Amino acid sequence: MKSLFIILLFLSTGSLVAYAQLQRSTSLPGAPGKGPIVAFPRGIRQSSGEVVYLLATDTGGNVNLVPLHGNQHFDTTVRARLPQKPFLTVHGNVMYDYYYQSGLDTPFQQKDIYQHTVQTYLDFTIRDQYPVRVGFTTARGNSALFRNITGLNMQYTSRDFRNLLYDRLQHWDALQVEQLKQLQLEKSKLNDRALEYYRLQEWLSSPAQLQRLVEAREQRLYGKRPRTDLGVDSIRGLPQTPSLPKIPSMPELPSVNMLLRYKGHVRDSSLNRMPGDTSFEALYETRMRQLDSLRQRLGVMDSAYHAHEVQVGNLKGDMIEKLMSSKNNEELSSRLKEMNLPDTVLPKGYRTLLAIRSVGIGRTMADFSELTAKGISIQGIQAEFNPSYYLAVAGGTIDYRFRNYVVNNGAPRQFLALVRGGYGMKEGNHLFLTYYMGRKQLYNLNTGSGGSSSPDYHIMGIAVEGRWQLSKYLYLTGEVAKSSFPYYQKADHNMFSLKDHNNEAYSLSANSLIPQTGTKLSGVYKVMGAGFQSFSLYTTGSKQIAWTVRIDQPFFKQQLMVTASVRRNDYSSQYQQAEYKSNTIFKSIQATLRIRHYPVVSVGYYPTSQLTKLSDGTYVENTFYTMVGTVSHFYKVHSVMMNSVLSYNRFYNKQDDTSFVYYNTKNLLFNHTMFLGKFTIQGTGSAAMNGSYDLYGADGSILYKFRSWLDIGGGVKYSYQTVYALRNIGYSGTARVMIPYVGQIELMADKGFIPGAEKRLVSNNTGRITYTKTF
Repeated sequence: MKSLFIILLFLSTGSLVAYAQLQRSTSLPGAPGKGPIVAFPRGIRQSSGEVVYLLATDTGGNVNLVPLHGNQHFDTTVRARLPQKPFLTVHGNVMYDYYYQSGLDTPFQQKDIYQHTVQTYLDFTIRDQYPVRVGFTTARGNSALFRNITGLNMQYTSRDFRNLLYDRLQHWDALQVEQLKQLQLEKSKLNDRALEYYRLQEWLSSPAQLQRLVEAREQRLYGKRPRTDLGVDSIRGLPQTPSLPKIPSMPELPSVNMLLRYKGHVRDSSLNRMPGDTSFEALYETRMRQLDSLRQRLGVMDSAYHAHEVQVGNLKGDMIEKLMSSKNNEELSSRLKEMNLPDTVLPKGYRTLLAIRSVGIGRTMADFSELTAKGISIQGIQAEFNPSYYLAVAGGTIDYRFRNYVVNNGAPRQFLALVRGGYGMKEGNHLFLTYYMGRKQLYNLNTGSGGSSSPDYHIMGIAVEGRWQLSKYLYLTGEVAKSSFPYYQKADHNMFSLKDHNNEAYSLSANSLIPQTGTKLSGVYKVMGAGFQSFSLYTTGSKQIAWTVRIDQPFFKQQLMVTASVRRNDYSSQYQQAEYKSNTIFKSIQATLRIRHYPVVSVGYYPTSQLTKLSDGTYVENTFYTMVGTVSHFYKVHSVMMNSVLSYNRFYNKQDDTSFVYYNTKNLLFNHTMFLGKFTIQGTGSAAMNGSYDLYGADGSILYKFRSWLDIGGGVKYSYQTVYALRNIGYSGTARVMIPYVGQIELMADKGFIPGAEKRLVSNNTGRITYTKTF
């Protein structure tokens, strides 16, 4: 024992000496060539009793005692670091295409034509919150007829932003965090209520309270005062008012079965205290009524808890449904605000971003109303802003009109400027005022045989449009417009004259839905004066009255869809020596039958017309009628996937309508494809029959998938013409190569025959090289 005491004294003395030595310095010596090791700060208390020494050695072999403070606390929790969002994310594709033709089909004839096309679409996302789409296209070739075209577009649309929000909600796992916290809080409150319920129940059912109840009743019947063994009046010590907290009117989610675990585990001394006067019987009855009331409320709360639990479970689906079913961006903004979503889902300024319907720079689309500008491609700028009021602007040059997009006919430059504003949502009730101006010249319009001065093609106009939602399934849209007169009528008319209606136009449309039958009805009625001009209509110099009625009706639980329409165009002109009138009614119908496991059948009849003003001031109206029928089926035969398509179309027209070779022609085509593992086998047969001659064709091709990155195929085709008994054989070849990190390259070569002059077949060789990269 004495030896042990000497050893402990020696160790404690050595530790105090080492600590005193360290206390005189603020650092420990480090390895040779390295700086000192800071061990502890100055001013440490020697007698604190909170210093622990750590025997430490460095790389140089120096050993020291390092004091550690026991009263210092360090957070050693490992937390996941959220990945930083990049400032800019880019996805899209790049495509290059080279196309060669040895000869062109009607209506133009040229030889050895090639064209280079470069196209790219890029989707930019700034800070993973703001989507912007950029598109670029350029086409260059050696043809004198076709224009070289370059277009660049940068556009933001609220539709892309809505899709981004939809994708975020789909991948947001923390959507229910706040709702689950609230659910747990309500569950905790309910547990407290359940504890009090079982305390009251045990007090009422305890043997002591039942004995006191018997004594109280005996006292009431026989006038005896009950004796208490406690020496105190326990009834007088009980509270005279219920101690249960107020039950809220809105249930707060519990489960009665879950709360049963508290039964028999809680005691309350105040409830077990024995009453000592004759009021105990009344108190017991009061507590019984409280227990019955609380039991009923717990049942209601239990049902509400399960309903709330299901609601929280379906929260994400409900939110996505609200997002997708919102009628307009204003309604969507209000719903998102009510949901109180965090910034990880809703970026800053989301209400403004939803209110911006679109902003486009470069080649963009001016698409506003029937009597101003509808579906006009411009190179310039376009923007629409619609929070609760509406404001839109568009301006730029026009390079897309009838036969003016690809044909290099040297037409004069055209431009459009438009301002539109008003109150209301575009998809709801609104009233918009539009002012437009610019320069427009259409193909084959007001051409003259002589004259050296260039006519003034400037136009301007104003329009008022209103939309009225009469019911949930019916709305009307009306528009009134007044424009400047064409150059050949300006001398005799004044644009602002209220008595002159030749430069006015009116439009009224209606759309409705019958939900019981799924019937969609729509109709349009338009009246355009002979002098009215806009960018949506062709100015013919004649008064036009047009109306259209359309019905879409599903049958057999959406398996058969029938679409029918009736359209009438009424032209009348008083500017010719012989007054011109045309009143044509077109009837079209289309039916599509889709039955599971059966072929899809589609039949349609489509009439069209074209009114052309010639150079001598006369009018020519051409009518075209087309009937189309298609049967297609995708099926499996003995584990082999197959696809078959049978198509029939008929043109009802004359040769002098457009000098079309296949005038008044019946065309029949059958295509069959088989997918045999790595092989894809395809065969096609066709027939074109008209009054002059018949043309038959057949071809077959095989495509083999050597690897996932390599496809090679080839085919043979046969043509037979009946007039001169011409028989020709052609061929084709294809290849596809996928190069990692580079992209996909496709090659195509084809030798075929097309109808030419004098009812003969002309050789036509085509080739294509296409490169595509998606990222």
